[in-house]
Amino acid sequence: MNASMRGKQIISVLIPVVSLWPWIALAEFPGERPYPGITYVQETRQDPPMRLFIAQVDLADPKVRVDVAPGGPDTDGHGEWETTLMVPSKVASRERFDLAVNGDFFSIPKPASSAAQPSYRPEVWANAIGPAVTDGKAWSVAEKKTPCLIVRKNGRVSIEMIDRPPSDAAEVVAGNVMLVENGKPVRHESKARHPRTVVGLDKKKNRLTILVVDGRRPGASIGMSYEELAKEMIRLGCHTAVNLDGGGSSVMVMRDPETNEYKILNKPSDGRERPVANVLGITVGNGEKK
Repeated sequence: MNASMRGKQIISVLIPVVSLWPWIALAEFPGERPYPGITYVQETRQDPPMRLFIAQVDLADPKVRVDVAPGGPDTDGHGEWETTLMVPSKVASRERFDLAVNGDFFSIPKPASSAAQPSYRPEVWANAIGPAVTDGKAWSVAEKKTPCLIVRKNGRVSIEMIDRPPSDAAEVVAGNVMLVENGKPVRHESKARHPRTVVGLDKKKNRLTILVVDGRRPGASIGMSYEELAKEMIRLGCHTAVNLDGGGSSVMVMRDPETNEYKILNKPSDGRERPVANVLGITVGNGEKK
């Protein structure tokens, strides 16, 4: 074999090796199984434009834990305000959640001027509008019955209408409207599309589905109406589902187990995370807080 032929043979060996690099670059976090007990899917649709972020959590897995965590501390321990605003990724980092989304609708002090916009800044006083429970301690109640995701001390998870947390509640997060009941969509008059955060349970209450939909981004993702959300949650196998806070609050963050950094998976409509009153967090581990 002459030198020219030997060179050609070497090149033919090297080409397949080099072609592997693009495949390696595409293996980014998160994949379809970012954690045991959690599956994740991102969907992009064109007509109308939508971006969906879907996490499904195996509640039958004893290593999976569902928690609700407030933003910042209630420094005075009394009065109208129950917590302070904090961005979900910082709450998730503090609590060492593996997956987190924004929680309750909330209120903050009114601006001094009626023309001024609400100031969603970290450490601003806030309270959750619905019932809220963390580690068995109720820190917010509601004036009327509100749809809530309830985690009981025995580990059972349900979605119910309540105004006061049940005595055996370990964790509670509230929404504003029920979207799915008994496997059927709940009718609502509003047809408005917004960014959304939704949670739902299958009939056996063994699987928690978490859906975040981007919105207010013409040409990329316009958001969903209540009717569209209900159809989507039924498609995903939910028997009950409740709408959590949305708009600029809607966010899904996940911890990269390789780097321990928190990645914002969607694109919040404010252009960045909005500080919120509380978050819903999922931890995969020994079933206890890390």
